[in-house]
Amino acid sequence: MRITLTATARDFLALPLAATLTTLRPDGTPHVAPVRFTFDAAAGLARVATRASARKARNVSAGGPAARVALCQADGFRWTTLEGRASVTDDPVRLAEAVRRYTARYGAAPPEVPDLVVVEIAVDRALVLNV
Repeated sequence: MRITLTATARDFLALPLAATLTTLRPDGTPHVAPVRFTFDAAAGLARVATRASARKARNVSAGGPAARVALCQADGFRWTTLEGRASVTDDPVRLAEAVRRYTARYGAAPPEVPDLVVVEIAVDRALVLNV
């Protein structure tokens, strides 16, 4: 599914800000973590580089193909939340693309860790306020 965002919302999501990623623990309770991310509007795909051992990655993996997440970027009273199904991958090509986009957005590569993976979110819903 592809979502449509205004140019203003896409520009807001390109700002080098942090966001929060909400995943569900195996017991169903929410886990919220600050993250840096990228959003590929053309593909409808958000990416979060993280460690495979991080709670957020483990939550997504435990959720299987039905794992849903919410990624929210806020700046004062402006915010955009991207929701969708998530998966975790260590595929070298997909990981390299995530690192490339992260580096372009934030001006530095993500931390070099031995178990780097990418949480990919197929965005199917966007909520926007004052953007």
